[in-house]
Amino acid sequence: LFFSATMPPDIIALSKKILGNPEKVTVKAEKVTADKVDQAVYYVAKRDKTKLLIHLLEANPHGSTLVFSRTKHGSDKIVKLLLRADIKAAAIHGNKSQNARQRALGNFKNGDVRVLVATDIAARGIDVDELALVINYDLPNVPETYVHRIGRTGRAKASGVALSFCNIDEKICLRDIQRLINQKIPVVTDHPFPDDGTEE
Repeated sequence: LFFSATMPPDIIALSKKILGNPEKVTVKAEKVTADKVDQAVYYVAKRDKTKLLIHLLEANPHGSTLVFSRTKHGSDKIVKLLLRADIKAAAIHGNKSQNARQRALGNFKNGDVRVLVATDIAARGIDVDELALVINYDLPNVPETYVHRIGRTGRAKASGVALSFCNIDEKICLRDIQRLINQKIPVVTDHPFPDDGTEE
């Protein structure tokens, strides 16, 4: 048996190498994204993403927030900048030991840490009750990963919010995500760091 939460091209290629004449079984939800998750996207230059993140966290000081970063190094960097802004944060990714990851997740669940910054691999299996907010600091380049990420909030009968940051290089990712979920994600223009179309 070969299991994968999402099937990006690399995983499909791998499965073809190691499986002999397999049968594919999929369970597809009727709706790609949860009705109870309010989604929005912010166009923001890469250099301003951390400033926007801090602004949003300071404007909404209550509740736990799960932030998705594309890389391990990026996760650590975001945490450092959040701590500098007096926002309690921790990172979980593949370079952290199992003990360090469990400690970070435990501190997040019990409220000692307000923001958990994770890579997609490390975030597998994260289940936090009443997770108020998911922020895609970096948009995933595999659209199905977006669905998996925002599904961390709005569970059971709770509602949730999923916000995404999109810089000029990520617009193609946003287009692919919107095509997959068959909806246009509302754009928030009223924020202090609107993208002027230029990058460093």
